[in-house]
Amino acid sequence: MDASIRPARLDDLEGLVAIYNHYVLETPITFDVEPYTVETRRPWFDAHAPTGRHRLFVAVEKGGAVVGYASSARFRPKAAYDTSVESSVYLRPDATGRGVGSALYAALFAALAGEDVHRVYGGVTLPNPASVALHERFGFTQVGLFREVGRKLGRWWDVAWHEKAMGGEA
Repeated sequence: MDASIRPARLDDLEGLVAIYNHYVLETPITFDVEPYTVETRRPWFDAHAPTGRHRLFVAVEKGGAVVGYASSARFRPKAAYDTSVESSVYLRPDATGRGVGSALYAALFAALAGEDVHRVYGGVTLPNPASVALHERFGFTQVGLFREVGRKLGRWWDVAWHEKAMGGEA
């Protein structure tokens, strides 16, 4: 891998938006259907912090360009869910298959290990063998399959839900 991993900064937001919008416009990997602007994606960015359960890490090339990111976010809005988070990883298309996603997830889960996080969940739109393999490599197991739960790009898509146990307090 020829990128370094660090916590995201506000000046990364333009690159983050460009990466995500590729998946919004070209793939079923996210069920968003309208692209974001830097301004409309700012609340999402601001929901992450340098400490705590909700983190955002970026992979950057030597020149500073963002080539990918991994995040943990609120799983559901009710308070009893607070120790569960949903993880995501997105890469610039030319950064896939180079170990960037693995490096991002390693940094994210290392940071979460010291936090009060009991479970991490990841939803994977199927088919996506690379994402399934990444989640399995990090100890996720499939716990559910939602059939035809999303409609995008003229067809229905299934989503497999994966779960990873973390520490977290009782």
